[in-house]
Amino acid sequence: MIPSRIYTTFPLFLSISLIVGCEQSSTSGEETSTRPVKSVIARGEREAVERLPGVVRARIETDLAFRTLGRIVSRKVDVGDLVRKGDVVAEIDPLSLQLAVRSADANLRDAQAHLANAVLTEGRKRTLAHKSASSVADHELAEQQLKSAEANVARETASLAKAQEQLGYATLRAEFDGVVTATYAETGQTVSTGQPVLKLARLEQRDVVLDVPEAQFRSARLNDKFSIALQLDGTAQAVGVVREIAPQADPTTRTHRLKVAIDQAPEVFRLGAVVTATPLVAGQKRAVALPGSAISDRDGNLYVWVVDQTTGTVSPRPVQLDNQATGSRWVQVLSGLQEGEEVVVAGVNELAEGQKVKRVQERHP
Repeated sequence: MIPSRIYTTFPLFLSISLIVGCEQSSTSGEETSTRPVKSVIARGEREAVERLPGVVRARIETDLAFRTLGRIVSRKVDVGDLVRKGDVVAEIDPLSLQLAVRSADANLRDAQAHLANAVLTEGRKRTLAHKSASSVADHELAEQQLKSAEANVARETASLAKAQEQLGYATLRAEFDGVVTATYAETGQTVSTGQPVLKLARLEQRDVVLDVPEAQFRSARLNDKFSIALQLDGTAQAVGVVREIAPQADPTTRTHRLKVAIDQAPEVFRLGAVVTATPLVAGQKRAVALPGSAISDRDGNLYVWVVDQTTGTVSPRPVQLDNQATGSRWVQVLSGLQEGEEVVVAGVNELAEGQKVKRVQERHP
């Protein structure tokens, strides 16, 4: 009875062992199979340097205006004229101001006459008081009148000085050496106090004004150097230094304004000239560029598959990318990868650490 049971179960165990053996051999074959992939050799490339258009402008531009109301009787300069500090550039009709000076002068002379009379009166009252021929109250009243006369003279003196100063407002003079860049009023026009008549710009201090997009603005720093070249003549070049960075973006264009000083630039860099500015980056580093398909993302960590060229196996390598390049067709690897290493760029989602691969190298652009 017992032998018959053994003969019955033996074929069953044999078939199970054969099935398990086949599965193990199949799994082993999958683990050791060579997977075809595409790969590239990592190469270092210099970071791309953007060229920015800009315009040469004066660092200091001032709107000149009369400090009093009046009608312009002459404007002695036009756009492009060079002026020196103190030169007369425009005049208004001075008649009303001259009359004000005459009135103030007359009031001052009247006050001086009253003062002279008060001095004599006070002297007489003091003498009479000493001889007891006059009361002390009369002397004190004379002293009070003398002080009032002195105050009136001081007030009228100040009024005359003010009227004379306002007469000087009838003449508009240049505040510094420069060039006229714009005019706003013509002869015969009546202008109000503070209304601009012309614009004057300094010549010795010039800036290049750049409107920089947000992506490039993040790397801008004070004292950064730029190579400045005329767009019409690339041989005319100068070096500028960033002296001012706008604290906020333009509400319309969403660009940030940079002002680059070019005080030592040749005279060919005239105001209004269109130029091209290129950042001068000392010791530009070489970043490794890879196709975006080479990057794998696992639990928020970025890595690439590096091929061991000796054994033909792959292993994952954590990398750090340039933030500006994330999601692009090509990315720049800032750290984690060296030049000359072979990286898988296609088939990265089906790889396992230590797996052998059959590589087909792609051409690097």
